[in-house]
Amino acid sequence: MHTLMVADDHPLFREAIGAVIAAGLPDSRLLEAESLAHALQRAGEHADLDLVLLDLGLPDASGLEGLRALREAYPALPVAILSADQERRTVLEAIDLGAVGYIPKSTPRHELQAALTRLLEGQLYLPADVMRCAPAAPARPPADEEGPRNAQRLAELTDKQLEVLIRLSRGASNKVIARELDIAETTVKTHVSAILRKLHVSGRVQAILAAGALDLEALLAERHAPSH
Repeated sequence: MHTLMVADDHPLFREAIGAVIAAGLPDSRLLEAESLAHALQRAGEHADLDLVLLDLGLPDASGLEGLRALREAYPALPVAILSADQERRTVLEAIDLGAVGYIPKSTPRHELQAALTRLLEGQLYLPADVMRCAPAAPARPPADEEGPRNAQRLAELTDKQLEVLIRLSRGASNKVIARELDIAETTVKTHVSAILRKLHVSGRVQAILAAGALDLEALLAERHAPSH
């Protein structure tokens, strides 16, 4: 049996999440918290807690402050963001801070159930439609040559590394990537290390940002297009 907690200050939304969990994960137990303080308290009371679904609009926490607080207090506790904010920059920053997933509140019921199952299996979940979009505005204006430089670095990736990066951009875990590409999980790790090195970045989120709005699948297809 799984134990989940939803931290949201809207009772009707907590009730809706409870209905989704009851239908898709009938053997699970749901705890509720209406504030960050309450979520921290309940997390301390339940050592068997498997996943926290955290809203970014809690009355006593602004933006990602709640995520930071939970990660500091309980670094081993998986926390996924459940929010109406679908800005790609917010999604990536949440993952960078240690969130195991990001679920938009507009997610259809069946997709939400699939996302929860994936998170409880230890996989990362990112909204594919959000990840396909370019950031509305960069956190800091990049140098004029940064875009072309990233494109040049992406061109240095092998076909297999591009396939791995495509799946990283979808939020797939190493295990899922290994299954989809029919390779060993250790091989996936080797490819990820090579990707980070070639793109001159320190982590997966930075690699996704480096890819930016480029269509990686189109880039891969272009490599194999017949020459005239």
